[in-house]
Amino acid sequence: MVMNEKYYEPAQSVTYEEKIKRSVFIADAAICHDEEEAKSFLAKIISQHRDATHNCRAYLLSSGAEYFSDDGEPSGTAGRPILNAIKRSGLVNVIVVVTRYYGGVKLGVRGLIDAYGETAAKALELAGSVERILTQKFHVELDYNAVKTITRFLESCGGLNLRWDYAEKVNVSCEVPVDACENLASQLDELRERKIITSWEKLSS
Repeated sequence: MVMNEKYYEPAQSVTYEEKIKRSVFIADAAICHDEEEAKSFLAKIISQHRDATHNCRAYLLSSGAEYFSDDGEPSGTAGRPILNAIKRSGLVNVIVVVTRYYGGVKLGVRGLIDAYGETAAKALELAGSVERILTQKFHVELDYNAVKTITRFLESCGGLNLRWDYAEKVNVSCEVPVDACENLASQLDELRERKIITSWEKLSS
């Protein structure tokens, strides 16, 4: 789990290509927020480079989940260097796939580590970064006559992406910066005791 209240994602998807001792290395970097998005992006890249010798990859998510694969290269020479490049960049929610078209000249273990790591690093540099705020999801149930009051209240607490559902009761979900969660929970308890809201809960990510 990301421990800081702020984290950084790639600002854009990019492709970087470099020729190293006759082998062509193509690094594709993109945003991914979960394993399914990472798999989808990888499938797209593999489809684009069906004739490539290797499609080595790594990803790192804001949850702390990470993955890498050497895709047939000697163990430790491709996937791990790509993951290390991601970690050095300070980015999360990112996948990098480095495609190699073999050019007939062996690079050796050190050469492969440098080629995959540096190609990934250059792609990540091109991708740039955008700041995100770590948030916690909340759900609140209330009566119709409290909608305006709770709308103002949540917005004043930094509530983001309010989503309303109007049924017998009104339900609203929102995201709140983690540094405001403790204060919000205390105030929601007070509102429940005063019967301004019916109930509230934190939602799992």
